[in-house]
Amino acid sequence: MPVHMSQGTQGSRGRGVGLGLAVVSAIAFGGSGVAAKPLIEAGLDPLHVVWLRVTGAALVMLPLALRHRALVRTRPALLAGFGLLAVAGVQACYFAALSRIPVGVALLIEYLAPALVLGWVRFVQRRPVTRAAAVGVVLAVGGLACVVEVWSGLGFDLLGLLLAVGAACCQVGYFVLSDPGAEGGEEAPDPLGVIAYGLIVGAALLTVVARPWSMRWSVLTGTADMDGTSVPAVLLLAWIVVIATVLAYVTGVVSVRRLSPQVAGVVACLEAVIATVLAWVLLGEHLSAPQIIGGVVVLVGAFTAQSSAPVKASAEHAAGAGGAERELSVRGTAA
Repeated sequence: MPVHMSQGTQGSRGRGVGLGLAVVSAIAFGGSGVAAKPLIEAGLDPLHVVWLRVTGAALVMLPLALRHRALVRTRPALLAGFGLLAVAGVQACYFAALSRIPVGVALLIEYLAPALVLGWVRFVQRRPVTRAAAVGVVLAVGGLACVVEVWSGLGFDLLGLLLAVGAACCQVGYFVLSDPGAEGGEEAPDPLGVIAYGLIVGAALLTVVARPWSMRWSVLTGTADMDGTSVPAVLLLAWIVVIATVLAYVTGVVSVRRLSPQVAGVVACLEAVIATVLAWVLLGEHLSAPQIIGGVVVLVGAFTAQSSAPVKASAEHAAGAGGAERELSVRGTAA
């Protein structure tokens, strides 16, 4: 599916709003692990936490799904792809990878997605990319390696590595499908409708994988330990559903439409930095000097990537898709 960039992404105001939304999305996504870890330590299986997260978010977004039910008829492939890749695929592949390879390795491989997005745009779509975006990817991936301390436990389980690569590929699908644009003058689909149906599809697929009927439901009625503090499990679940999923996806999808997939992908690397800082503050997991340095490098990479507007399409492409792109420029609520 081609990636279209709106006219609004080329203005400083559009990039500023897009950058702000991308940072909010990274903060929201980054907070998911801090809330999920106490639930897992309290006795929930990681896949059950993922299922609760996606299913709960799907229920929250259900009224919007009903409002945008026409999308089922007009854009079924987009909804199915978003649910399969951007929701179920990323979550399932990442958590399955964690069972076979170190967390740092899995996280680093997953966040190679921005580089893969650039490869998609440059070599599959044969569209130019900005030098700033390319440099930002290199800096962000290098800094991310320090944040997750990839050298502390490198494992070479082939299946685990393939699962992590699968998570990265699904992450690419998230960024690409978040900016579907419009073809043939067709109006771009409302991002809220796409997210709502994507979550519904993802919940259905994860139900088969996670088998929630075997879950320890009693954990949700008790408390979980967060660095010595007892927190109601249901409160942590509410944070994961409302903030780390609904808010994260909504702001993330619209940021992609304003920034472009390749730039938003690099800014998303901030999630690893935010997750590490939150774990330090809330869970007592201390940062090492390399992690602090790596976080600074990730920030520099993200800033470098967003400091230049995405390369404009060719004149021929602009003439053919200008109307659709202008429609995108006035859209937005908040990936």
